[in-house]
Amino acid sequence: MASTACFVIVSKNDIPIYEAEVGSAPKKEDLAYHHQFILHAALDVVQDLAWTTNAIFMLLHDSRSEDGIKSFFQEVHELYIKIFLNPLYLPGSRIASSHFDTKVRALARRYL
Repeated sequence: MASTACFVIVSKNDIPIYEAEVGSAPKKEDLAYHHQFILHAALDVVQDLAWTTNAIFMLLHDSRSEDGIKSFFQEVHELYIKIFLNPLYLPGSRIASSHFDTKVRALARRYL
């Protein structure tokens, strides 16, 4: 079964610092905008409750595997910490690392 997911990391200033459309379903541009709209609407709901860290990780998915989603978030969080600890990374700026992007997409294929 083809699955689709949209993963976003949002900084404290409501700026998306990383976005990725992942999954095995065919990609449609309209669907990507639809996913972004849903995630940004959800951000309005959770932002007042969740801002105890520098970033919020959000995933829009159609997967039923809670263990896979948990593992995905744990491993992506480890990758984010490595980026965050890099002295050349300015916190809150866009993550432009192709290595980070490749790893996130590989984790999405494995777990979602």
